[in-house]
Amino acid sequence: MALKSTIYKIDLNIADIDKQYYAQHSLTLARHPSETDERLMVRLIAFALYANEALMFGKGLSDDEEPDLWQKDLTGAIELWINVGLPAEKEIRKAVGRSNQVVAVLYGGRVADMWWEQNSKALLKLNNLTVINLPETQALTEIASRGLEISCTIQDGQILLGHTNGSLEISPVVFKHNII
Repeated sequence: MALKSTIYKIDLNIADIDKQYYAQHSLTLARHPSETDERLMVRLIAFALYANEALMFGKGLSDDEEPDLWQKDLTGAIELWINVGLPAEKEIRKAVGRSNQVVAVLYGGRVADMWWEQNSKALLKLNNLTVINLPETQALTEIASRGLEISCTIQDGQILLGHTNGSLEISPVVFKHNII
């Protein structure tokens, strides 16, 4: 018997001072059986970093043809493609060809750094790609819960997550910034 996804209901309040974006989002996230709480929470942070009314969660781990998050225009053309984790270079190249903008949100500490060292030469040539590393995301597992209220403040590139039991600060490292 196949394992089913676990459903998370998340109320996310975003105050992105850098982009002047302020909104409340009621989200339903499905955690794939092979996905960790850490990865689920990194998907949530990726949503907060690029949030708008058109951004949606894709099938991600369940479908190789869809990203973790994406935004389409009214014609169905993909404007933004976001992958979370350590995607293969081939996957990123394919996404770059299908979307106006591609973002890879890395996590995993030293493993993410090694991934960048291994792939940076080829990826630096791609104009519509941004690569962001979220170091020290292990603490996110402690706040993950199936019913979560969380506030996310983004200012000067820093992320502050407020939750029931306290707060957590994350300092993203931009390895590559989109130049289009």
